[in-house]
Amino acid sequence: MMTSSLPAHHKAIDITAETCPMTFVRTRLALDTMQSGEILLVRLQGADPLANVPRAAADQGHDPLDLLEQPDGTWLLVIQKG
Repeated sequence: MMTSSLPAHHKAIDITAETCPMTFVRTRLALDTMQSGEILLVRLQGADPLANVPRAAADQGHDPLDLLEQPDGTWLLVIQKG
């Protein structure tokens, strides 16, 4: 995958191998290490993470900015830390 095709970000994680609730646990742990306003890219797949991770991030005070479908069937969730 070419990094030039990714949105600008400070950190990226891949949770495609995880299942709920670990998908958000890993996302939250990544956000905890970041500064307010920074951008986290989360690669995910599956209906549950697609529905739950953006909602859980918003519930924690973060801003899910975008959800981008990738050619390989995964999704990139762009989160700005609140």
